[in-house]
Amino acid sequence: MLLNYFKKDVREAGLDEAGRGCLAGPVVAAAVILPNNFYHPLLNDSKQLSEKDRDLLKPIIEKEAVAYAVAFCFPEEIDRINILQASVQAMHKAVAALAVAPQHLIVDGNYFKSIPHMPHQCIVGGDGKYASIAAASVLAKTARDAYMKDLHGQHPQYGWAQNKGYGTAAHRLALQQHGPSPFHRRSFRLQYH
Repeated sequence: MLLNYFKKDVREAGLDEAGRGCLAGPVVAAAVILPNNFYHPLLNDSKQLSEKDRDLLKPIIEKEAVAYAVAFCFPEEIDRINILQASVQAMHKAVAALAVAPQHLIVDGNYFKSIPHMPHQCIVGGDGKYASIAAASVLAKTARDAYMKDLHGQHPQYGWAQNKGYGTAAHRLALQQHGPSPFHRRSFRLQYH
């Protein structure tokens, strides 16, 4: 059973990202403020859900959330500042894009750069513990998957509709055969071989 909040009586946003370990495409972050009484029996860490369940939850989260936002950080940026900093930057962009300002942030993982005047708490495995982080994980993952499926149309040789840019055997083989696309992360080059 997911917890509804870390801090009661404050407007709390859950943050998570998707695509940190991929060889291609953006890292995508989401920030979600849920009502304190939000409950859906399917909601969980997006990695524990089927694509069908994530797609079912996405419009429910978007409709029920007090506010939500999704933000992208693209490969050029990832290569310039590194994947960890790019993940945090995408989260900062998502928080800034929220229509309602949060008073507290709960962040999946163990690293986050503070936003001035906005307290935060990092929670390892938070996407399996708190509803708002789980909701953020679903929105980040569905947005990223949709983006990679669109990119697949331009570069079908890499199989992004299936692997979403992760380093599967088929994706690595395609990299050896075709070389990297403009959407590959050059700083991850060592993993191509």
